Amino acid sequence: MKKTAVLLLGIFSLLYLLNPTAGIFELIPDNIPLIGNLDEAAAITLLLMCLRYFGYELPNLFDPERSKPD
Repeated sequence: MKKTAVLLLGIFSLLYLLNPTAGIFELIPDNIPLIGNLDEAAAITLLLMCLRYFGYELPNLFDPERSKPD
């Protein structure tokens, strides 16, 4: 059940970042100075946390030495 919830949150955050509605559905409009991109930052953070839950750490994807199991 927990894996399903984390997967759904990851899919939601990825869809929010891809923006299939062309900006019609946004939590905070991007044209508000300084705080307009906070919702995208939260979606990125949520996506990275979901990836980490499933064992995919972004820095380890590009460094072959760090991606090897100990």
